Amino acid sequence: FDTSNLFYTIAEIGINHGGNIDLAKRIIDSAAKTGVDSVKFQTYITEKRAPADSPIFDILKQCELPFEAFRELKLHADSNGIDFFSTPFDNESVQCLEDIGINLYKVASFDVVNNKLLRRLSSNKEKAIIMSVGMATLNEIKNAYKILSSNTDKISILHCVSAYPTKDTDANLETIRTLKKEFDCVIGQSDHTDDIEVSIFAAAMGAQVLEKHYKIDENMDCVDSPVSITEVQMTKLINKLQ
Repeated sequence: FDTSNLFYTIAEIGINHGGNIDLAKRIIDSAAKTGVDSVKFQTYITEKRAPADSPIFDILKQCELPFEAFRELKLHADSNGIDFFSTPFDNESVQCLEDIGINLYKVASFDVVNNKLLRRLSSNKEKAIIMSVGMATLNEIKNAYKILSSNTDKISILHCVSAYPTKDTDANLETIRTLKKEFDCVIGQSDHTDDIEVSIFAAAMGAQVLEKHYKIDENMDCVDSPVSITEVQMTKLINKLQ
């Protein structure tokens, strides 16, 4: 990720495509219009991510994309002039992303303590890693950072409140200052509020990587709709950051 322009912005498409690759492409097209730097997806095998009796199993299964779809989506993002990357949740998914040549990985908040995954992701020194740290203690973040930084210096840590949606008053942006003091890497914010003000305040606090869940418009029925911003909102955010 390139923060030479001060900010690196991410439209987190995640699983908002509902497993429909054509819709995924349309969301990429929409995100590209906003001026965002990148789009992010989730790559996983449902059976390895959640137990069969989990309340989210059926949703995850419905939204699971076949591995071959990610090459197609990366090419689509490339054609739009924006970066493509994803959050892998298992070894097979990591390999899928390796095979299509992505340059950047995202670590989900609950994988901050997944040492095995962290070692795997950081083993390729050419890849950059962005890690959200919602729910993690400072010691857990330090341990994860130690593992990652032993192999690569291309690391960004994102302050995150793992509440969907997050109230503006619960954003706890002071944590950004703490992370900047504790870690010698790029610090950012993964925001789960339903608008853009908190992201703007995070940028003022020193966050350089800014991630927002993304949907095309308010009429789009998607899994993460309550925490996703629209093309209009993202465009406004990008303009305010310039």
